[in-house]
Amino acid sequence: MDEISMIGLDLAKNVFQVHGIDVSGKVVLQRQLRRGAVEKFFAKLAPCTVGMEACGSAHHWARVIGGYGHDVKLMPPAYVKPYVKRNKNDGRDAEAICEAVSRPTMRFVAVKSIEQQAMLSVHTTRALLVKQRTMVANALRAQLSELGIVAAQGHKGLYELMARLEAPSEEIPEMMRNALLMLVGQWQALDANERALEKQIVKATRCDREARRLMEAPSVGPIIASMVLAKVSDAKVFRSSRDFAAWVGLTGGDHGTGGKHRPGRISKQGDRVLRTLLINGANAYLRQQKRRGVSDPWLRELLARRPYKVAMVAFAAKTARIIWAMLAKGEAYRDRASASAAA
Repeated sequence: MDEISMIGLDLAKNVFQVHGIDVSGKVVLQRQLRRGAVEKFFAKLAPCTVGMEACGSAHHWARVIGGYGHDVKLMPPAYVKPYVKRNKNDGRDAEAICEAVSRPTMRFVAVKSIEQQAMLSVHTTRALLVKQRTMVANALRAQLSELGIVAAQGHKGLYELMARLEAPSEEIPEMMRNALLMLVGQWQALDANERALEKQIVKATRCDREARRLMEAPSVGPIIASMVLAKVSDAKVFRSSRDFAAWVGLTGGDHGTGGKHRPGRISKQGDRVLRTLLINGANAYLRQQKRRGVSDPWLRELLARRPYKVAMVAFAAKTARIIWAMLAKGEAYRDRASASAAA
């Protein structure tokens, strides 16, 4: 056991696969572990490098195994997949993880703390409630449209439809009205729970100095600031602001060959929830600026020569880069005017 220098650990619910090599790369350990034996195994093992895929429960095991002095490294599963040989099984997966973690160019995922995962749980639950609330509202609108009853988009139109269901009418059959009232009750319950979680997030954000600092940037509110801090354990894991924006999925896909590079649309391969929040925040900020008059020359020029939605995504990408700079350098936000004056 003392000669093991690197281990690939394939996580599972009950049966874990271990693949260990020595300094020269020779395989010295291949075995299965039951869930209850994993912690005992690493507690007795001399400190070494342990690689795992950043999947479900990975951060928990990283904290547990790291507590015994091991250097735990998490990797995106998509980066491990190319190292899997044919005839995939648990043993081959653990071998691929061990091979991938030894690569000098491999990118790793920072281990999240319990506090970060607790806040992420609140955000994930809220996102699920928002999704379910939208589904119920769409179902309500669709069924009433079969009777020729439609309303404007947004909450105002939805409340009008709900009001028409309160009292019996010849326009809506009673059987259908009773069924739709159940959807109304479900929508109201989902809306109340979502608003309660939003208040919880806002309250926690206002008590966090780092979150308040991020909220100084344009279009960054409590939800975005809280989500970023919960998702990003260490901003220095990303080499540059562009890497961070690419991780979010806000950079154009690169299609290059023969020395010719043609950037395409945004990749959308990153964090979907964070990307949605940044784009929604950019949309709200741009609409507000258009009403008051755009003061930023860069933004004014962008809106003049690009379609609105393209400018919105570009501004969201710029916001992501600003967030990375604030986190990586620990500085406060400086707008274009103050930065020019300081220079």
